[in-house]
Amino acid sequence: PALVDHLQQLTDLPNDDVQQHLRGTRKYGVAFEGWGRCDRDFTHFFAPKDVSYAYHLSADYLAELLYERTRAQHIDAKVLNITRIEGGAEVTFEGREPERYDLVFDARGFPRELSPEHHIDISFIPTNTAVIRRCPALFDGKRDGPVLQHTYTRAVARPHGWVFVIPLTVHTSYGYIFNRNFSELDEVQADFDTFLESDGVSEFEPRSVIPFPNFVNRRIYDGAIARIGNAAAFMEPLEATAIVSAQIQIGMILHMRLNRPAEYADGDAEAVNRFLVNNMLCYGLFVGWHYSCGSKFDSPFWQHAKGHVWPSHNTAAAPEAVDCKALAQFNEMLEILKRPDISEADWARMCAVPLTSYYQMARGLGC
Repeated sequence: PALVDHLQQLTDLPNDDVQQHLRGTRKYGVAFEGWGRCDRDFTHFFAPKDVSYAYHLSADYLAELLYERTRAQHIDAKVLNITRIEGGAEVTFEGREPERYDLVFDARGFPRELSPEHHIDISFIPTNTAVIRRCPALFDGKRDGPVLQHTYTRAVARPHGWVFVIPLTVHTSYGYIFNRNFSELDEVQADFDTFLESDGVSEFEPRSVIPFPNFVNRRIYDGAIARIGNAAAFMEPLEATAIVSAQIQIGMILHMRLNRPAEYADGDAEAVNRFLVNNMLCYGLFVGWHYSCGSKFDSPFWQHAKGHVWPSHNTAAAPEAVDCKALAQFNEMLEILKRPDISEADWARMCAVPLTSYYQMARGLGC
C-alpha cells in the first residue's frame, strides 16, 4: 500500500491517473485458496481492511511512467561492472568510458550464482521457478476511468506448488510457482493447463519460465553501492516483494545520505546495511512460514515443503550464520500470537510486516 502514496509523490499525479497509467487495479489483499490445514479458503487483507490498497500493476508500465515523470540524465549503455573505489563507486559500461559517482544504486537483478561469502541462502522457501502465462483481461478494456472495484491477488495451492492470479486491465497474469528440483517442467505445464481450464481460461500466451534463487545479499549497502530490489534479495512473490523492498532500501539510504553529517557515513552504512539485511530476512521467514502447514494437496512437493524444507529455517537464519536478529524477532511474533490477550502495543509490532498480517495468516493456515 505504501507504493500508492509514493507514486503520487514522485509523479505529482492523482492516484486515479497513476492507476490508469499502470493499467492497474486496486489490490486489497491476497486471497489464499487451498493453503494450510483448515480446509478453507481465506483472505489476507491489508490493514485497515477495505480501506488500504496497493496496485496490481505491470512493471513495464511502471518503468515507463517513472521515465516520463522524473528528471534525470539517461545513459543508454550496458553496465559491465560496479566497483567500490575511494570516495564512491566506478561504473564500467560497454562501449563508453567509465563513470565515477559518490553513490550508485545497483538494480541489475539477482546474481547468476550464490556464494556463502556474499549471500545468505534462504532455501527454506521451497520454490525456485516460475512459469508465466498471459491470459485475457477480466475487465472491459474500453471503460473510462480506473477500475475501482476491490480486487485481490489469488494464491491457489496446486500439487507442485501454487499459482498466482493478478488481474490487470489489459490482461490477467498467471504464474505457476514450483521447485524445478522436485517437479518436471512438463508435469507443471500439464497441471497449469488443468488449472486454467478449471478457471474458465481457454486461451493464453506463454511468456517465460524463470528460474530464481532465494537469497539475501550480505552487503546490501556499503556506503557507496546500494544493491536494491532483486540485487539485494530475491524471494517469492517476486515482483511485489522486490518493489516494496526497493522502496525501503532507497528511502532509508537517501534519507541517511541527505540528512546526516558526512563524518558519520561509515558507521551509518554499517547500521543501515544491518537493518536492511535483517528486514529482508524477516520477509523471507514470513514467506517461508506460509508453507509450514501444507495445503489441501498431500503431494510430494507439499510433504517436502512442510516436513523438510521449512524446518531448515532455524539453521539458515541462525544469528551466528546471518549476523542479525531476524529469527528471534520472527519467533517473538509467533509467540505473541499464542497469547490469550494481545496488547495494543503488541499490535503495533513489525517483523517485515505488521502483527495483523501474522494474525490473519496464522488463523487462515491453522498454524
